[in-house]
Amino acid sequence: MATKSPDAHVPLKSNWFHILVCLLDGEQHGYGIMREVLERSGGKVRLWPATLYGSLKRLIEQGLIVESGDRPAPEFDDARRRYYKLTPLGQRVLDLESQRLKDLVGILQAHRRREARS
Repeated sequence: MATKSPDAHVPLKSNWFHILVCLLDGEQHGYGIMREVLERSGGKVRLWPATLYGSLKRLIEQGLIVESGDRPAPEFDDARRRYYKLTPLGQRVLDLESQRLKDLVGILQAHRRREARS
């Protein structure tokens, strides 16, 4: 696991951002993450399996997520599924990235206001 400071992870790759957002509400398995990203983005962002699982592997290596040991009851789940959850570092990085994006939108809005007054 990497020991980088949260700032070292920002800016986040787009795929990583979408995955971390999916894990805000709790643990999720890979297929669930794929579906949620597709739905949340209105079909504009599709995480194909190779992209998703490569990203999950790298997020684990960076210490932003971990594979969860908790499992639903076997009758409600597929034993092949792996569940992932945010780490405290992942939560902090997501907070920093969210603030960075808000700041960028603020810069754009200020620019447009100046143009409108010209």
